[in-house]
Amino acid sequence: MSQPSGTIVFNTVGRPQYGFDIFSVDLHNHHTAAFADRRLTDGVSINFNAQFIEENDSVVFVSERTGSPRFYLTRPEDKPQPLPFVPNSLFHDRPTIKNGKLYFVSTHEPPEPETVFKSWNAVYSTAVDSVDGVVTRITPKGVVDYSPAVSLTGKFMAVASHGSGLWRGDFRELETEIVVFSESEPENRVVVSERGGWPTWSQDNTIFFHRIAEDGWWSIFRVDLFDSELCRTDPPVRITPAGVHCFTPAAMHDGKRIAVATRRPGSSFRHIEIFDLELQSFQPVTETINPSFHHYNPFVSRNSRYLGYHRFRGDPTQGESTYPHLDPVQSPIQNLQLLRLNGSFPIFSPCGDFIAFNHDFDGNGGVKIIRSNGSKRWTLLKGRTCFYNSWSPSEKHVIYTSVGPIFESVSKSVEIARIEFELDHLTNDRKEIPSKMKILTKSGTGNNAFPSCSPDGKSIVFRSGRSGHKNLYIVDAVDGEFNGGLRRLTEGAWIDTMPCWSPKGDLIAFSSNMHNPTNPEVFGIYVVQPDGSGLRRVEVAKGELAERERLNHVFFSSNGEWLLFTANIGGVTAEAVSLPNQFQPYGDLYAVRLDGSGLRRLTCNAYENGTPTWYDGVLALCSEDEKEDDSDVLMGAFQEPLWIN
Repeated sequence: MSQPSGTIVFNTVGRPQYGFDIFSVDLHNHHTAAFADRRLTDGVSINFNAQFIEENDSVVFVSERTGSPRFYLTRPEDKPQPLPFVPNSLFHDRPTIKNGKLYFVSTHEPPEPETVFKSWNAVYSTAVDSVDGVVTRITPKGVVDYSPAVSLTGKFMAVASHGSGLWRGDFRELETEIVVFSESEPENRVVVSERGGWPTWSQDNTIFFHRIAEDGWWSIFRVDLFDSELCRTDPPVRITPAGVHCFTPAAMHDGKRIAVATRRPGSSFRHIEIFDLELQSFQPVTETINPSFHHYNPFVSRNSRYLGYHRFRGDPTQGESTYPHLDPVQSPIQNLQLLRLNGSFPIFSPCGDFIAFNHDFDGNGGVKIIRSNGSKRWTLLKGRTCFYNSWSPSEKHVIYTSVGPIFESVSKSVEIARIEFELDHLTNDRKEIPSKMKILTKSGTGNNAFPSCSPDGKSIVFRSGRSGHKNLYIVDAVDGEFNGGLRRLTEGAWIDTMPCWSPKGDLIAFSSNMHNPTNPEVFGIYVVQPDGSGLRRVEVAKGELAERERLNHVFFSSNGEWLLFTANIGGVTAEAVSLPNQFQPYGDLYAVRLDGSGLRRLTCNAYENGTPTWYDGVLALCSEDEKEDDSDVLMGAFQEPLWIN
């Protein structure tokens, strides 16, 4: 049987608007008129999670300029220089350089034995000037580690460790321990706090970390260690007060201060502040410089003079100021191309020349179309909230969509619409395409959404809440349900959603919680024949673990042999509180054969990736010179985690 091939286009929540660069401030100028931040990176792609190296103006950082997170070193007035990385790893994070070694997180080794519901994260090291590519695993086999930190001398390390068990579904605050060990003997690990994340060292004997305190505030805790024995002297002590969220600490080696990211009541923005351990007081840093930007993950120089962080780059003259319609992402499979879309719910035209999608979900989002080489964008329908599209395989001038608010109750009015237009109008001199919209579902029938067209173009399968439960129905593709052209496909007191008709027309795949109807947080993949017979579940996780599946956004490969979907089965790759808002944990793309075999992980990052579509060819993206001037301007329009309150 063939391997997955072709092109997959998908959405990533918030990622197109990040525009991150690394900045620093000189604390010697704090509270003076000269106090301002200075950009250290070059405005290409996104750049984040940096650390100073021995020279105070030089940093090691993560950048996604190659289509996946990799490491770079930048010095003043120099272009970023690539550092060693693991070629087959889709995720690198949290780099630190100490004593000629690069320490980092990577996900290139699946759990052994390979299983689901377990993160692939582990900590590794390599020589900064490595030419042979030798990488040493520091995390013990079978253990999951996040957020490594190296002590001042490089003698000790600390990690937020998830241990050797399966992922338990924790996301907002990971159920990790703070574990320390000698760099030379990483197998001798000591737990110094049973709860905590994002450790940072002051000298070689004090660790600060964050966790949610009993009163509900994210707070910074401290633990002091015996130098020789690596054991704590006392239980961890909370050092930041209630009333302000504090996370992602960075200790200053004078032992008197720490830098923290904060969220304060009444403020919509995350800022960097310095907390004085002796005075028990905060000093604002970034709020006076950029009050309306989010600032993330502080880091400090060895001499505590310089403080760094990453934020939206802001100034459109300083680096990339727009985001492309399609952005390449590293694929783990040779003949499979991955492209991130600036939008959601993409669907290819029958010939593959165009992609229809929903740009956003506000009142004017509507439906847009781009050339599949990323060169041009048109507005097909505006002034309406639309989501989830299906391009008729037999009528190239017809697209189906859902019109109304997304993710609403069974009774909320959402309609299935048929949009007709002229393909000849997709020309460079136009921005908007004339169209005619026809509603296929009757008024008063509740929430009708997620249409998928049959290969012969005669029928639409969709999800409806008209019975009081969200089940699947099939309707005539031209006249809708107005001439008796409606029949029910599934029935039950559960949720059936996001159907996809197979290319051969013999099956319809969808997500459902019919195996556990009282739990709206679990979804499995099901297939059924269009006449309602042959219903079966495609189990990806096996046995008891299948009951934890949250699988959505199912789509067939063009040959009908593979199912593409989003899933929660890979666990978590980074501490969510260190990122802008993501709706994980069902955020990676996978493919599996129709019988549930051959599971392949396609993405591995800290984001929520979703709403994928699949085309059987490989696309040649246009050059910069061929692009029309219609890309979105980077505005830093992303959200802080919605669950921080």
